[in-house]
Amino acid sequence: MTTTPRVDLDALLDRSRAVITTLQQPNGAYPASPTFSAYRGYCWLRDGAFIADGASAAGEVASASAFFDWCAMVVERHGSRIGEIVAAAAAGAPLPDDRMLPARFTFDGALGDDDWWDFQLDGYGTWLWAAAEHASRHGVDVCRWSAAAALTVDYLLSSWQRPCFDWWEEHSEEVHVSTLGCIAAGLAAAADSGLVSGDRALRAREGAERVRARIEQSGVVDGHLVKWFGSAAVDASLSALIAPLGVIDAHSELGVATLRAVSADLEVDGGVHRFLADTFYGGGRWPLLSCFLGLAYAASGDRESAQRLLDWAASTATDEGTLPEQVAGHLLSSAHQQEWIDRWGPVANPLLWSHAMVLRLAAELGANREEVAA
Repeated sequence: MTTTPRVDLDALLDRSRAVITTLQQPNGAYPASPTFSAYRGYCWLRDGAFIADGASAAGEVASASAFFDWCAMVVERHGSRIGEIVAAAAAGAPLPDDRMLPARFTFDGALGDDDWWDFQLDGYGTWLWAAAEHASRHGVDVCRWSAAAALTVDYLLSSWQRPCFDWWEEHSEEVHVSTLGCIAAGLAAAADSGLVSGDRALRAREGAERVRARIEQSGVVDGHLVKWFGSAAVDASLSALIAPLGVIDAHSELGVATLRAVSADLEVDGGVHRFLADTFYGGGRWPLLSCFLGLAYAASGDRESAQRLLDWAASTATDEGTLPEQVAGHLLSSAHQQEWIDRWGPVANPLLWSHAMVLRLAAELGANREEVAA
């Protein structure tokens, strides 16, 4: 085993808070990465929701609230399209994928004008879940987001069974288990938090149960969750269904088996790959995924493993204290690395989502004012 220097975790956490809050737009939008060519100028609902959750857990209350204000603005701005989507689905003639809502928006809430792998449902669940978590954590009144939450719940209830792109903007033809987990978490949180009320809350709660049942019926192979229906492979995003989303109990047979499968197939020395067939930038290990796996371990009671994963994620920080999207120390497909560099330049750094997940796992472990091994 190699020995490494130590990382001042307190300094990294301070830097992470600063990266997130100083790069946040005045209207609350979080840039995915300020300099990366393919991400510049856009905010993702999924990434942003997890960024806001990390910021909220670290005590950045105003920052997280501002992001949910932005989410509400975006959803309400596109409310007429949601109405069309819901009506078409109810009539048995769902709109095509290119008429569905996108995964990302420009900072002012507009649709992008460049080609992207856009139709993704996960972000609409995650913003509801993260807003509810934030409100519970800090006593924030959810009424300011209720109109947008109602539109979002209607959208998800109308469309949750559809195939769409996954977290990684891939495989639009599949039904992805991580996407369904985000939807289930969002619907349940919206109902339980008061983001929606009355009949809509009842339908949201019932919808969440239907989604969970579908996951357990079609998204499990050999006792563990799988990447998509019909696959036997795992994806690191599945860790999020255990924690922080809480869709799968960490102590259940399914939770234990999923945690074991993700760790066995995708973790290397604390760093976590997305999935075994990954070729993006050669298929490196992602700090944010180490943190998701760490949160799942923490939920299971294994704080030692959670700390080990946090240690590795922290060790990927540059000398300037920024965290990348992925690192190249152990590539699954090195032959594909250069083609992505040629296409988009170096790996995104800083990635706000990476900083947020380090904050989130550190908060879970109570790891402030400590040092961790790099």
